[in-house]
Amino acid sequence: MRLMTLATVGFERYSKPTRRAAFLAEMSRVIPWHALCALIERVYPKAGKGRAPVGLERMLRIYFLQQWFDLSDPVAEEALYDSLTMRQFAGIDLSREPVLDETTLCKFRHLLERHDLGAAVFQCVHEHLERRGLKRSAGTIVDASIIVSGALWPFDFGDDFGVRP
Repeated sequence: MRLMTLATVGFERYSKPTRRAAFLAEMSRVIPWHALCALIERVYPKAGKGRAPVGLERMLRIYFLQQWFDLSDPVAEEALYDSLTMRQFAGIDLSREPVLDETTLCKFRHLLERHDLGAAVFQCVHEHLERRGLKRSAGTIVDASIIVSGALWPFDFGDDFGVRP
């Protein structure tokens, strides 16, 4: 377990959990991260040539943030610097490392597109939730939550499974 640092603790005297924080905590808990990583790792870059690749789960978590909050690559980079909640969800500690740059985010998204994995990722999540008796339906991110039977789900599982070009 990582030690808390000044960058992650903060000095706020008054705070309360936000809807975003509750939503991200729930998503962190219910999404099958290991299964999604297994789906992608065959095409994900391996260490050895050049710079070491960013952890696959971290990249997936940021990709999901982009989908849920409709963030472009540059806006996602800025949002991660701006939002402690999003950084915690992605596992980024600014006292140890910077936020991933927009080019890295773009390359990951293109990797998923090139190998037609975007739809497979969202289908895997959908099936995982259905096996556990959870439903998904479109809603706004402000009131999105997952509950047994009748859940609001922030993905658009239309023909494109929520994948944007």
